[in-house]
Amino acid sequence: MTRLIAYVASAMKSDPNYRICARCVMDTTDPDISFNAEGICSHCSRYDETVHAWNLPKLVSENKLQQTLDQIKAEGQTRDFDCLIGMSGGVDSSYIAWLAWKNGLRPLCVHLDNGWNSELAVANIHRIVKTARFDLFTHVIDWEEFRDIQRSFFKADVIDLELPTDHAIFGVILQLAKKHDIKYILSGANISTEAVMPKAWVHRKQDLANIRSIQKKFGARRLRTFPQVSTVSHVWGMFVQGYKVLKPLNMMDYRKQDAKAQLIKDFGWRDYGGKHYESVFTKFYQAYILPTKFHVDKRRAHLSTLILSGQMSREEALKELSVPLYSDAEFSADREYVCKKLGFSEEDFTDYLRRPQKSHLEYGSDQFVYNLMATGREIFKIK
Repeated sequence: MTRLIAYVASAMKSDPNYRICARCVMDTTDPDISFNAEGICSHCSRYDETVHAWNLPKLVSENKLQQTLDQIKAEGQTRDFDCLIGMSGGVDSSYIAWLAWKNGLRPLCVHLDNGWNSELAVANIHRIVKTARFDLFTHVIDWEEFRDIQRSFFKADVIDLELPTDHAIFGVILQLAKKHDIKYILSGANISTEAVMPKAWVHRKQDLANIRSIQKKFGARRLRTFPQVSTVSHVWGMFVQGYKVLKPLNMMDYRKQDAKAQLIKDFGWRDYGGKHYESVFTKFYQAYILPTKFHVDKRRAHLSTLILSGQMSREEALKELSVPLYSDAEFSADREYVCKKLGFSEEDFTDYLRRPQKSHLEYGSDQFVYNLMATGREIFKIK
């Protein structure tokens, strides 16, 4: 396994057109990357533009975060819950819960059990809600239906195998927000650790049409219980139902290592390794499937964001990239577990790895609707 990943990395770098950014560690494994005369990549430029657009220093200096949390608390006094937090057990969502706890908010915490969560991630969630005395709703997904959806995404050969999980999480959150009349959804998404992510490496999470199309073509089951939310219903919820998705971590000087230290101190939170490795499937997907089938090492995006936000040096990031994604023993155990759980034979999985990648847009999509809405928002200057 270690030799295979090393071979893939070597093959990419032997490409005569291979380039790596002089400022971060993004490279030409992103097919859409470009470089300026100084060798600085387009991700760096977009990061600078995003920080400028958010005007982060001003938000922090004006204490915008405290004002926002106070507003949520005041407006939610007559409701059972003043906000909703989706929790995975990872750093970002756990720190959002910490902020809510320290500021006296009364969130409904929501967790999606998709059959892949690590025991450590679940333990982190329970430590937090027990200490903070928060209510926790865990949505246990229908495993047989969800497994069939995941198998369909493998058969489709698309890159974003996490799309069904990410979509379902948001679907459950919106269902609960409507049920309990919750107006504020606090997201752990942030610029400091997540700003860099090539569009070619993921697909838009609200594209329900894409999920339905892939499942119809490859699946053996209908979508009966799978939580669903379309792009149109998402926009309808924001402008008619009136819920707001807020990103508190973008209103502060968010530092990943400081957040971890605080969580360990107050909740007994435990680290699980790589970014989003709170899920067994996500770990195997990011550490093996992506680099092997798609020649993508997501660490480049995560580490590049930390470099740009001043939380890591480029030299430190390059050193981390040299560390194997898996130990041989751990890889063998995880591969056997994932294949068995999904019902793939060794031959099935080997064949999957050898097949060429297909674009999500080769299947049904609501991209046209999304583009139309985006154009309308730009014309009418709707934020």
